[in-house]
Amino acid sequence: MKMQISNDLRKIKKKILNGERLTRDEGITLFNCNEFAWLGSLADEVRKRMSDDLVYYNVNCHVNLTNICTARCKFCAFGRDEKSDGAYAMTIEQVINLINDALKDPNMSGLHIVSGLHPTWKFEDYLEIIKTIHEKFPELYIKGFTGVEITHFAKISGRSVENILTELIDAGLQAIAGGGAEILSDRVRNLLCPKKATAEEWLNVARTAHNLGLKTNASMLYGHIETIEERVDHLIKLRELQDETGGFQTFIPFPFLPKNTELGKNFKQTSMWDDLRTIAVSRLMLDNIKNIKAYWVMLTVPVAQVALNFGANDIDGTIHKETILHDAGASSPTNLAEDEIIKIIHEIGRVPAACDCNYNILRIIE
Repeated sequence: MKMQISNDLRKIKKKILNGERLTRDEGITLFNCNEFAWLGSLADEVRKRMSDDLVYYNVNCHVNLTNICTARCKFCAFGRDEKSDGAYAMTIEQVINLINDALKDPNMSGLHIVSGLHPTWKFEDYLEIIKTIHEKFPELYIKGFTGVEITHFAKISGRSVENILTELIDAGLQAIAGGGAEILSDRVRNLLCPKKATAEEWLNVARTAHNLGLKTNASMLYGHIETIEERVDHLIKLRELQDETGGFQTFIPFPFLPKNTELGKNFKQTSMWDDLRTIAVSRLMLDNIKNIKAYWVMLTVPVAQVALNFGANDIDGTIHKETILHDAGASSPTNLAEDEIIKIIHEIGRVPAACDCNYNILRIIE
């Protein structure tokens, strides 16, 4: 039976096939589209056009320095007050031990370092950690901190964002993580995370980093109080900044995980269909960002595998041990072995490409 597609969707498909940019209204139309096979197929066609059959992944280790955080966002299950049960702050020795443990994997190539906004740590404390890691493990790439953390460092030190980033680059930082964007709407941020960076502050960190030659990632946390219109506006803000700077490497849609969060009692976890639709629409709207990540930790491995046929071309990495999202009830493993990731990619007929934090290919596994 032939699928019946509306005139609006036919017009959108024609624009996509002609390489034309979608409008805000067209993005809203796609988020309201229930023709999942059609949507996935169109997004997958764009994915193939942009990155062929490669699926990027990395063999990496997550380092979450502390869960003590002044922001205490309503959607977060990770953050703690300083004297709360389960609060921790890693010493540099503990960080080194974690990395050494991860290095038991001979292909381990990089680190993903993010943290809470600790109430008493100074910027110099974070800077010293990056310096020490880089000196002890010069072979490892370092992707670290988010736009929220960089903004926090600038405020507690009285320095400019540019100065903070320059010092971190000199210490060994090679890319910035994509978290903290949440929804780039101050309406949403004022309700859910008023103690951390505004939408414009987050964008300013990305803009400044890009102008310094430092690549960054971008994300979106969806499935809570945001509207469909705010999701689309978020994507357009990223697209506009990418037009300006070209510095975003990948986009990661994060579904809200409600367990153990203040917001969670009023929300259920997003459906698989919402997750796949969000991946697909992101691929179609973000025509100038090459990579779309299906983050298996939040999506679960089976949904992430399907998402690789809905426009995604990046499945993140081995991680070693993830804690932030598992505190919020993530049901996925805390890590994956590299051969498991390769198998996931090969099963759908695609080509695994191990890469560093700046998408330089280290190995292609045919």
